[in-house]
Amino acid sequence: MTPSEGRLRLVVVDDHHLFRAGVRAELSAHHDVVGDAATPTEALAVIVDTRPDVVLLDVHLPDGGGVAVLQALTSLGVRPPVLALSVSDAAEDVVPMIRAGALGYVTKTIDTADLLRAIATVAAGEASFSPRLAAFVLEAFSAPTPSAEEPDELAALTPREREVLHHLARGYAYKRIAARLGISVRTVESHVSAVLRKLQLSSRHEVSHWVASRGLGEEDPE
Repeated sequence: MTPSEGRLRLVVVDDHHLFRAGVRAELSAHHDVVGDAATPTEALAVIVDTRPDVVLLDVHLPDGGGVAVLQALTSLGVRPPVLALSVSDAAEDVVPMIRAGALGYVTKTIDTADLLRAIATVAAGEASFSPRLAAFVLEAFSAPTPSAEEPDELAALTPREREVLHHLARGYAYKRIAARLGISVRTVESHVSAVLRKLQLSSRHEVSHWVASRGLGEEDPE
């Protein structure tokens, strides 16, 4: 289901019952909360059982936190779009969640309208961050990785396809990528198809996770 098709199926993961109840109450007029959980173990069970459109995932859970949930979902081959929720906007909390596969990150001070927009954005396969958090993410993925060798899969990509890959991982829409690279949207679509085929991926979300899990990043061309 996409945001344009109506109500989304959500799972809320947070270790505070009152917070989960509050989120459910705020979102129930717009979407269907099909499950909630307080621990990573409960979260994995409900996510696998319900296969939600979006998971709202607390960062600071017991027993490994939100990162543990994301890593376990990856190992299970279950990859719903995940929007991280936290009281913290510190880089040390934001970056590990994105590296582990979260598609967006918002703080718990967010208002309902902005939360709904963030949910719709990640449901559509796009990244969602405030400007401050986006700066952390871009800085983290622009930093060189001193000891990691380039994955063999990258050798199959042309230089232009690599540029498109990293713009996709930053959450840029096709039109924005086209404008930044000075090419047509149709050409961007062609490059995206080639990237997905060569890396054996099937969606923008998988591209973001693929890049993040390998600690890859290049300096922004602009």
